[in-house]
Amino acid sequence: MSISGEKESILAVDDNPAITELIQQGLSLIGYQVDVASSGAEALFRATTSNYSLVVLDLMMPDFDGFQVIERLRQSGRDVPVLFLTARNETQDKITGLSLGADDYITKPFSLEELAERVKAILRRYKGSAVPGINVVLQFGDLVLDEAMHQVRRGDIEIDLTPTEFNLLAYLMENANVVVSKAQILSKVWGYDFEGSDGVVESYVSFLRRKIDSTEPQLLHTVRGIGYSLRLPK
Repeated sequence: MSISGEKESILAVDDNPAITELIQQGLSLIGYQVDVASSGAEALFRATTSNYSLVVLDLMMPDFDGFQVIERLRQSGRDVPVLFLTARNETQDKITGLSLGADDYITKPFSLEELAERVKAILRRYKGSAVPGINVVLQFGDLVLDEAMHQVRRGDIEIDLTPTEFNLLAYLMENANVVVSKAQILSKVWGYDFEGSDGVVESYVSFLRRKIDSTEPQLLHTVRGIGYSLRLPK
C-alpha cells in the first residue's frame, strides 16, 4: 500500500503496448501512479522489488502467463491484490485465476469506467473497514472472526483466508441466518453491481465453503434462486 499522502501505485501488465498505455492514461487521470510491464518476467521483477497497491495482469503473454505470474507472486509471500484483465473469458480460466489468489477478473473488451470502479473496490477491501482502537469479534457457532487481528478460526483450527474471502465471511456473519443475494454480496463486498459478475461471487463462496466447512456441521448454505445464508442445520 502507498504511504499516506502518496498516490496509490498500480502495475499494468500486458504485452500489447496499446492496452498498457490506455490503462496508464485512464488510471493516471483519476489519481493513480501507474507503471507498466510488457512480460511476465518483467512483471515479477517489478512486483517483487516494489510495493505496488495493485497489479492489473493480462493472462496471455509470451513468456510467463498470468497464472504463472500470480502463482510465483503468492509463493514469494507477496499478497499484492491482482486484477486479471484478459481476452480469455472461459469459466474455467476465471475459476483458475481466482483460486490462485486473484481478486477480480475482467474480460476484454473493457471500459475504463468499469476498470476504475473495480480498482477502487479492490483497494477499499484491502484497506479494510475496521475502526482504529475498536476490535470487532464476530462469532457464529464455533466459527470466530477477529477483524483487528484478521484471524478466523473454527473451533481450535485457524483458517487462512485471503482479504476478499475474509470480507465475504464477515458480511455473511454480520447477516447470519439471513439469505443474502449475489447482488447484495457484490455491492457490499466487491463494491459494485456490474452485470455478469455473479460468477465471481459463486467462485468465492465455493472457495470459502471449502475452508470453513471442512468439518461438520456445514454452516454456509446455498438457497437456490435466491442467494446464500450462514446458518446452522435445522
